[in-house]
Amino acid sequence: MQRPEAWPRPHPGEGAAAAQAGGPAPPARAGEPVGLRLQEPSLYTVKAVFILDNDGHRLLAKYYDDTFPSLKEQMAFEKNVFSKTSRTDSEIAFFGGMTIVYKSSIDLFLYVVGSSHENELMLMCVLTCLFESLNHVLRKNVEKHWLLENMDGAFLVLDEIVDGGVILESDPQQVIQKVNFRADDSSLTEQSVAQVSLPRLILLLWNFLPSCTNYLLLR
Repeated sequence: MQRPEAWPRPHPGEGAAAAQAGGPAPPARAGEPVGLRLQEPSLYTVKAVFILDNDGHRLLAKYYDDTFPSLKEQMAFEKNVFSKTSRTDSEIAFFGGMTIVYKSSIDLFLYVVGSSHENELMLMCVLTCLFESLNHVLRKNVEKHWLLENMDGAFLVLDEIVDGGVILESDPQQVIQKVNFRADDSSLTEQSVAQVSLPRLILLLWNFLPSCTNYLLLR
């Protein structure tokens, strides 16, 4: 789908990544106040969403920018976040120049990551929507076993909430309706393929039978 227009995204190395590396902040444009450069509005609210088990192992993850371009960097980040948050009762953490909101459920930890200046309430809305939607899809069993059994549904839920870092939906009911519609549409497509394939199969068998009959008669 086409994403809505937004202010230009920071170039790789700017913003939180540059601050983490100890580099200088990007220069302001001509005639632009320095403070304004760091507060440009953007639709790209979410940097990453991931779900870990109670040992800190990744179960589901999506990164929406190049703050952590490699799998190794992503895994290291997730490990550090888990060690910082797994034994606390708080719901918000600030780590590596980023804002992280999180929630635990039985043997799962759900995380939503944004930039250091991102509104925590916006990130918390994403987290709440994700949890409530999964709670419905997993039939109120938001735990590792059921998540692994329904991973396709979990990815559908996440894709309906966030696309490329842009928040598309924060109402769990709307997410569930869209996921159900996509699932029904997929089932209908498979059924249609089966209905089309069956006549073709019959036709092939019908054309093949005379050849078999002639072969048996000749023997």
